[in-house]
Amino acid sequence: MKIIILAAGMGTRLNLNAPKCLTELFTKETILDRQLESLSNHIDKKDIIIVVGYKSNLIKEKYHDYCFVENINYENTNTAKSLLLALKSIDSNNNIIWLNGDVVFDKEIIKFLIKSTQSSMLVNSSVVGEEEVKYNINKDGTIKSVSKTVKNGLGEAVGLNRINSNDFRKFKSCLEKCSNDDYFEKALEMLINQESKIYPIDISEYFCCEIDTQGDLNLVNKYLKEDFND
Repeated sequence: MKIIILAAGMGTRLNLNAPKCLTELFTKETILDRQLESLSNHIDKKDIIIVVGYKSNLIKEKYHDYCFVENINYENTNTAKSLLLALKSIDSNNNIIWLNGDVVFDKEIIKFLIKSTQSSMLVNSSVVGEEEVKYNINKDGTIKSVSKTVKNGLGEAVGLNRINSNDFRKFKSCLEKCSNDDYFEKALEMLINQESKIYPIDISEYFCCEIDTQGDLNLVNKYLKEDFND
């Protein structure tokens, strides 16, 4: 098992002068601090790969004992190519889990992907944001499509996913076919179109939020403050 954190982004909408994953939260930890703490309960740090790009030195210096893959073309590529770079450094016999480096989530939810025996996607069926990545399903309950343009979405894909080793090579090939500006969900749809099955895991009862804007950060900090006071 390998876990990949996609942390090459710049966080322009937050007006940061640092990688978005280094955003400080109410708890005084960074987003990445919180993610790594959650993962450390399930996997050795040698099996965690952080994809870096913008001001990568800041991440490497703070988390120097982790493994890194550098996306030197981070300004012109999106998450599909960052994920591809990580897969190129991993043996295809591995199951992989990956997550965006700007997601704050209840520490319990990562266990659902760790324990899954299938290629899986964490979803939230309680919200369907217009600008978010949405999904719908086939009659057998597997994911049918996943993108920002899905019509009549059943909910949102929250950015944490698992691909088992039997789909590793096919998924890597799909990422290679993606354009530079594609999100990794494009490759997931390609994989599904090759008759691979991806199963949704609904985590609606747990907190999970991708931080893109100041409003998102305020929402996360409100949750963390309430959790701290409980």
